[in-house]
Amino acid sequence: MNHSKLKRGIIFYSLATLIAIFMLLPFFWMISTSLKNSGAVMTIPIKWIPENPSLDAYIRVFNIFPFARAIFNSVFVAVVTTLITVLSAAMAAYIFAKFEFKGREILFSLYLATLMIPKQVTMIPNFLIIREFGLLNTFTGLMLPSLFNAFATFMLRQNIKTVPNSYIEAAIMEGSSQFKIFKDIVLPLVKPTLATLTVITFMEAWNRYLWPLIVLTDRSKMTLPVGLSLLNGQYGEQYNLLMAGSLISIIPMLLVYIFAQKYFEKGLSVGGIKG
Repeated sequence: MNHSKLKRGIIFYSLATLIAIFMLLPFFWMISTSLKNSGAVMTIPIKWIPENPSLDAYIRVFNIFPFARAIFNSVFVAVVTTLITVLSAAMAAYIFAKFEFKGREILFSLYLATLMIPKQVTMIPNFLIIREFGLLNTFTGLMLPSLFNAFATFMLRQNIKTVPNSYIEAAIMEGSSQFKIFKDIVLPLVKPTLATLTVITFMEAWNRYLWPLIVLTDRSKMTLPVGLSLLNGQYGEQYNLLMAGSLISIIPMLLVYIFAQKYFEKGLSVGGIKG
């Protein structure tokens, strides 16, 4: 029996390793291509290890395009969007989870029903509203429609419902305000789910393309996905430049995930299951 289990284990891990290598091949190709010169990119068969590796493509990306500005814009928009979205979702989730008021379940159900509306359907109404308020070509207009997230509220509500009411009641008896209870008791207890939502929200805000393309007209305010599309349009045949730009664009997401990895994995197993 032990021999049979060992054999199955070897087969499983071998298949898992092969699948992982297959999934990582495009990433390895991006790194290899970004370190080649334009002539070596189209060499057949593909040379995975560049003969004369160079960082020239990374340097050229910043010289021929306002790439640094686009990175700053994306970081600013993603960080601000993430902070406001997660905080507002946590506050709403706390109200829906721990406060009894008339029509709470109906209101929460209506709020969740917005998840069934495709984002593409709301783009024209959002655009008209943003234009009416004079917020076109501004970061405020870019971020405003995505600051309140029903999925984040649902996920946090399910987790906050597991927080024992005795903790909150004890804090109230000691004279703590609701804000202090929320900040010092509730948020620390749902930290894994908060970290999960932070990573998910940051990635979504970082990769957003269509809405920034519609709202922003000033090139100095463009975000990185829009900048990469313009780079592709102007230098579509220089794959080393495109791969260098693409690799730079994924570094912040990798850093965020690595930083919050332990909370992210725990949050996925907790959020939305309990309650």
